[in-house]
Amino acid sequence: METKKSILPFIALLAVVVLAFFFPSLPDDAEVAIDGSDVAWMLTSTALVLIMTPGLAFFYGGMVKKKNVISTMLQSFICMAVVAVIWVVFGFSLVFGESIGGIIGNPATYFMFEGVVGGPNWPGAPTIPFALFAMYQLKFAIITPALITGAFAERIRFKSYVLFLILFFVFIYAPLAHATWHPDGLLAGIGVLDFAGGTVVHMSAGVTALASALYLKRGNGSSGSNPARITYVMLGTGLLWFGWFGFNAGSAFGANGLAASALATTSTASGAAALAWIFFDAARGKKPTAIGVCIGVVVGLVAITPAAGFVTVSHSLIIGVVAAIISRLVVEWRTHSRVDDTLDVFPSHGVGGMVGMILTGVFATHTINGAVTTDGLFFGQTGLFMAHLLGLVGAVVFTFIMAFVLLKATDLVSKLRVSVEEEEEGLDITQHGESL
Repeated sequence: METKKSILPFIALLAVVVLAFFFPSLPDDAEVAIDGSDVAWMLTSTALVLIMTPGLAFFYGGMVKKKNVISTMLQSFICMAVVAVIWVVFGFSLVFGESIGGIIGNPATYFMFEGVVGGPNWPGAPTIPFALFAMYQLKFAIITPALITGAFAERIRFKSYVLFLILFFVFIYAPLAHATWHPDGLLAGIGVLDFAGGTVVHMSAGVTALASALYLKRGNGSSGSNPARITYVMLGTGLLWFGWFGFNAGSAFGANGLAASALATTSTASGAAALAWIFFDAARGKKPTAIGVCIGVVVGLVAITPAAGFVTVSHSLIIGVVAAIISRLVVEWRTHSRVDDTLDVFPSHGVGGMVGMILTGVFATHTINGAVTTDGLFFGQTGLFMAHLLGLVGAVVFTFIMAFVLLKATDLVSKLRVSVEEEEEGLDITQHGESL
């Protein structure tokens, strides 16, 4: 099959190289205070979060057919390259730059990383270099679009996917991250708490996955019905589980008691969710499966993410079990519907993130984290819970509508779906000329 030349992406990359000559991003001379132990922990956490993306590649790659393993895994890997470049040019500015209406950051604030290396420490991370804070946040931005790929695995063109992930970052991830994590952000202003990305990462990816599945419609074959390697899924789960401790405990931005608490709640919720998934299946006469355990672990990790540094360890057990049962029921519904979310991204990440966000509003307490100014519903206060309900509705509606717009825009520029013949032959060969 002849491949058409595509010169525009190469020209865009060369343009970035030219910009680098004019914006050298030399370190500032500002005197900043750092804590060596905090820096060491955050360097470690940054690496831990990055390894989650290859972990996700194995997790998804093991679930698809053998002829689509490479293409599925590459869709995760490419995010580490694409988002890293965007982040330096203007992406970090969109998320953490000077706020424009609480919705988005000014793209000129840290353009080409000007003022980042050697700059004043971020207020929420006062003991680590600003550049380290920026690199840690980059890893969250990398994995978020990668999570979406499970919804349209085995049926999307690679170049169209790359365009879509860029649009997703600019128009969905960046606004949600800014609104939630910037001090002047819209959601932060109404009191929404998201310790490590339940709303920013998992809900945005999960809801976009649902929109993608609906837009692309069903695959022409039995997508995902013959997993290529369940052992890949287990390996991927192990890497995700391992990296998630940097994801959640690292969000304390220091080697401190809050990080230890977040690590504990993360471990407990994920274990409880794995057991809940297979025990719930057993109660309905189903065999315990390796994939069931793996998905249960991930759902528990997703659900505890927004709450990790705000709730007690015992309450994390509740969050893990509740999220697993609800997500399992949504998977059951999805299986019998016409929604072809190939690898159940919406039930796992979308629904898991929603449950986590709601239960953060129930169980968050200032005794764990002083940033909680209003305790959750469990402690008799309603303010935080209502803020989370409002934030959830707003985030879901915004993400779903915007995702449809971006999918349509991408489809107009570069057709999203592969042909029936390409789908039958497999994306590894048709998109990349490679095979296992």
